[in-house]
Amino acid sequence: MLAYPSRSLAPLMAGACLVSLAACGSSSDTSGGSGTAHEPAAAAVVPIVASTDVYGDIAEHIGGPEVRVTSIISDPDQDPHSYEANAQNQLALSKARVVIENGGGYDDFVDRMLKSGGASPEVIDAVEVSGKTAPAGGELNEHVWYDFPAMARLADRIAAALAAADPADAATFTRNAQGFKAKLKPLEQKEARIRADHGGQAVAVTEPVPLYMIDACGLRNATPEAFSEAVEEGDDVSPRTLRETLALFTGEKVKALVSNAQTSGPQTEKAERAAKAAAIPVVPVTETLPAGKDYLGWMTANVDALAGALAQ
Repeated sequence: MLAYPSRSLAPLMAGACLVSLAACGSSSDTSGGSGTAHEPAAAAVVPIVASTDVYGDIAEHIGGPEVRVTSIISDPDQDPHSYEANAQNQLALSKARVVIENGGGYDDFVDRMLKSGGASPEVIDAVEVSGKTAPAGGELNEHVWYDFPAMARLADRIAAALAAADPADAATFTRNAQGFKAKLKPLEQKEARIRADHGGQAVAVTEPVPLYMIDACGLRNATPEAFSEAVEEGDDVSPRTLRETLALFTGEKVKALVSNAQTSGPQTEKAERAAKAAAIPVVPVTETLPAGKDYLGWMTANVDALAGALAQ
């Protein structure tokens, strides 16, 4: 989603420095109930903090047992934009050697906590690494984890940051990044197959979350921009825009509705009902990892679900 200036995060607890160090040093740390940490047995590991478990999982692929990753947001039912940072997050960031954030206004709480805490880890901004920018007169789509070439570049950037923090294992990090990038290739091939079979076909979305994947598949987003922007910002959709959106699901104007399953409201529910009533497939997507999935498995399921919907 785009930045939510209206959804301000709760002020950080002034007593963050008093939180016990054990709170984030344990493998059971949950960053205040909405984060996870995985701590290998080895003592000399590089502590990494990721804003969401999407980037935490990629970091684990690359760092292996040489890193300890804390993902601040990891609840599959949590809307990342409604997340309220807490003292445990502050403490974890104060101990990190590498921090991975999405950037682009998506997780500004990370930068605010780093500034208030005075820590100076290596910070990796996924949007900056991706090279994505806002189109002329438009808004940046910051959901860059749905762009596989961008994640390949991110893998290299993470490997470089880990090599700087742990030079003895630099070759391992580079090799792991190469392995991760090799596993992205089949996903790009799946997108190419969709593009060959269904290029130019129209789909609808509730929010811009999956648009990089949709673009890579050669599909056309037919959703009125005012609809997806309003849903994304948590604003009301005008009656006219809602009518225009619901009209997409009549007369076979779109082949599928790709809907963000982590946010819902009256407008998105009406769109989903209209699609289902017209026998148009609804493809759910999320912003963080579903339970039991890693990044590669999650994205494979997303691309396969889209391909299956288009084939109906």
